[in-house]
Amino acid sequence: MQPSFVPLNVDWNAEPNAPDPHIDVLGKDILLRFFVNPFQFEDFAEADIGFLRFVNCLRYRLGPTNDEGWYRGQCRFSKIAPKWGEFYEVSGDEMSTKGPTDWHVVSTNATCELHHFLFYFRDKTFECVAEDCVIERRQDNALQRTGKRLPTLASGQ
Repeated sequence: MQPSFVPLNVDWNAEPNAPDPHIDVLGKDILLRFFVNPFQFEDFAEADIGFLRFVNCLRYRLGPTNDEGWYRGQCRFSKIAPKWGEFYEVSGDEMSTKGPTDWHVVSTNATCELHHFLFYFRDKTFECVAEDCVIERRQDNALQRTGKRLPTLASGQ
């Protein structure tokens, strides 16, 4: 079965040239930090940072993939994901997390419905299997400061 991709970044995105994604593991949560895109979205300034928290994470990866490989069809979602450089919830295919071998396990105990999140950065791909994703509440988060929101997850949460 082919997966479906629900876009989660509405009116924002990562900086296209040097997003510099970074991960912090906070107990069972993952905090993803990256530079946001001031070139396409005027409400951001250069060097503004976005923070996303992945709640009750089972596993995550920040692995190799680049835009050239994606456009050449060398990535597992190249021919089926709608756009390069976007943030998605992937659903409809329980095999969608198969393939990469560089997953980091955060927890082995899933007590809730899980979601597969995918964010294509310029030279890296972030994936996470977690209960939820929220915009982190903190003063230096440009996503929060500008009032950005995440749409409801495909499962209806």
